[in-house]
Amino acid sequence: MVVPYKNQNKGKKEQVADMFNSISPKYDFLNHLLSGGIDIIWRKKAIKLLKDKGIKSVLDIATGTGDFAIEALKINPDKIVGVDISAGMLAFGKEKIKNLGLEDKITLQMGDSEKLPFSDNSFDAIIVSFGVRNYENLEKGLTDMLRVLKPDGYCLILEFSNPRSFPMKQLYSFYSNYCLPLLGKLISKDPAAYTYLPESVEAFPDGPNFISIYEKVGFIKTNWIPMTGGICSIYLGRKAPKVKPIKTPKIEAA
Repeated sequence: MVVPYKNQNKGKKEQVADMFNSISPKYDFLNHLLSGGIDIIWRKKAIKLLKDKGIKSVLDIATGTGDFAIEALKINPDKIVGVDISAGMLAFGKEKIKNLGLEDKITLQMGDSEKLPFSDNSFDAIIVSFGVRNYENLEKGLTDMLRVLKPDGYCLILEFSNPRSFPMKQLYSFYSNYCLPLLGKLISKDPAAYTYLPESVEAFPDGPNFISIYEKVGFIKTNWIPMTGGICSIYLGRKAPKVKPIKTPKIEAA
């Protein structure tokens, strides 16, 4: 299992929370800098896939500072709930949402992605950006996402992936293994965080492998959409509709 701090005995979940607490003051700045601002475009393209689907309630898992939740307002839901295990990230997210005057639309709260604090069949859509590779148990997290999703609801996941073709594969490998950790260390003051990022991306079962896990836990109508040469991927899935009971005709005795 890939973890941020290899010299610690804590589990991955605790380490990921500590890591994001550590980098939260510089997280938004580094996100946009290290991706050249293209992460904003990725979020926009992903959310467009949910447009005109009649979605009224959205759960944003691993919401961080709330960027994906804010982007999701473009599909005009009645409410968006964001959850995260990092108190530091949530603090910055709540301040951002307050400054934008969006507190009536978006609520952020602590929440474990593998044990979501919501009832079954609660949301029309679940969204996650750059969070599922940080799950301690991927199948458990996806299974709980399916549980809180309403029948026929949508699950939209945006995640880093590994480019498969020349020259993007070679360019991305050099950038992620050499440039990204150096820049992250200089700006965030947490060298482990931006060494962990490329390691976690490389270890993540992306593309068809993720789709296999997605379908294994019960999602249907799945789709994999690689972007920017495969640096990032969108995964879209649905929860099966509720099966209506079949009415048997009443047979009267002769």
